[in-house]
Amino acid sequence: MRKWWEFVLEGGTPGAGALEEEVEPESFDVKDTLSPAIWPNNEEMDPKVRSRLLAIALDFLDELDVDVEPDDVRLTGSLANYNWSDYSDIDLHIVVDFRQIDADEELVKKFFDASRLRWNDKHDIQIYGHEVETYVENVGEEHHSSGIFSLSHNEWLVEPDPDDAKNAWSVAARKKSDDILTQINLIKQILRTKPKAALRSIERLKKKINNIRKAGLASEESEYSTGNIVFKILRREDALKTLSDLKTMAYDAAFSMG
Repeated sequence: MRKWWEFVLEGGTPGAGALEEEVEPESFDVKDTLSPAIWPNNEEMDPKVRSRLLAIALDFLDELDVDVEPDDVRLTGSLANYNWSDYSDIDLHIVVDFRQIDADEELVKKFFDASRLRWNDKHDIQIYGHEVETYVENVGEEHHSSGIFSLSHNEWLVEPDPDDAKNAWSVAARKKSDDILTQINLIKQILRTKPKAALRSIERLKKKINNIRKAGLASEESEYSTGNIVFKILRREDALKTLSDLKTMAYDAAFSMG
């Protein structure tokens, strides 16, 4: 069996240089209630949804070649807040003590980033039309969010406030764009040895970016939506051109012989 560190890919994560477009936070729609699909009475999570999300988190960990127990499993992002839309992702955060695995926490982070990329390439899980996005974060990691719900303990860690939700678009756009930039960096490393796998990851990520923008433009917020802001951030960071270049490189490498 391969060791966990054999899956770690070289290269760092991109800097947090993503800049949001200058728009007024008041332009973003804030709902009167939390998503009724997830929160039927606006207070308690649907027990079936909670059970399903916990099962997904444990299945993700079971597929890893490393023994680790989650410290917590959490829902955060817009579906744990009042700025949700029909196009919001379910941000499923698995909290792990990286020191359980290795003292080099940066190496462990790269391992989990690579594992998550493979998981997302393999699966397209939806809960009531919301795509499930898995994240792995270290115990004690600073998390800027105005809504955090512990699935493990079935309780709010940070209870959302409708008055704060109008400013949450900036955090959401930054988080989503920086995560996509991290995935692009990982694809660059995969391309060196596994061009076909890189090609699959590129196609999935390009589709995701297009869907994010289409969903944003189709929403009530339109050009002011978080999805469209994410697209603009990625465009300003040259991420879209980078993906196109990587696709050409991966295709050429995958189909070359000799």
